[in-house]
Amino acid sequence: MTAIALSPPTPVKWVRHTGTLAWRSLVQIRHNPMELTDLSVQPLMFVLLFTYVFGGALAGSPGTYLKFALPGIIVQNALFATMTTGFGLNYDLTKGVFDRLRSLPVARSAPLAGRILADTAKQAWSVALLLGVGAVLGFRIEGGPVGLLGASALLLVFTLAFSWIPVLVGVLVGEPEKVQLFGFLVIFPLTFTSNAFVRTATLPGWLQAWVKVNPVTALSDALRGMLVGGPVATPAVRALAWAAVLTVAVAPLAVRAFKRRV
Repeated sequence: MTAIALSPPTPVKWVRHTGTLAWRSLVQIRHNPMELTDLSVQPLMFVLLFTYVFGGALAGSPGTYLKFALPGIIVQNALFATMTTGFGLNYDLTKGVFDRLRSLPVARSAPLAGRILADTAKQAWSVALLLGVGAVLGFRIEGGPVGLLGASALLLVFTLAFSWIPVLVGVLVGEPEKVQLFGFLVIFPLTFTSNAFVRTATLPGWLQAWVKVNPVTALSDALRGMLVGGPVATPAVRALAWAAVLTVAVAPLAVRAFKRRV
């Protein structure tokens, strides 16, 4: 299909195109509520299972463990949620949606930006759900509104940077299922070899060296500090540094691959 020759869109048109395509991704939930399953049911299962199955053994009581683990579960869920960006992008590419968009007066980058924007909104829903369920189970945000806003902002910045990885994978692979496979092969080990669920001191010495430099550890520590108290500055700076590294290293590759694909 031949694309129509268009002049570069103005910033206003780009924002409108991005918003329209983001809404397209969100409105699909009304017709297919299962899209929210991974962002709703799975994290809730993690909260309940980890709190009541492992809480007593790992922290002495479910309540104590919930205070430690919920920020880590939020981080893990946010990273897994970025897979929906790569999955949805790959689905649109392989099913011909982008072929249709190329024939319309739409900014070339708007489909990608719209997908990321929509998935960010879905992540906000998931975080709110986890904090709500945590509150019912006894979790309290001791950092107040400032801590909550700071944790949300840091999580957003980091996940936006991390999302370039599934975007790159989604553009390069031929099937959406391969994006999901990448999530299980990379994100699962990354989150479980951090202090998202257990304290670093309880791990084998050889593993502690990796845990201390793991970006998930930095992000989990920063969220704990903002939500329930503890060090904030050092882990937050480390998390932001990792976000910068991911953006600089992966974003250009993802954008280049996306332009070649569309």
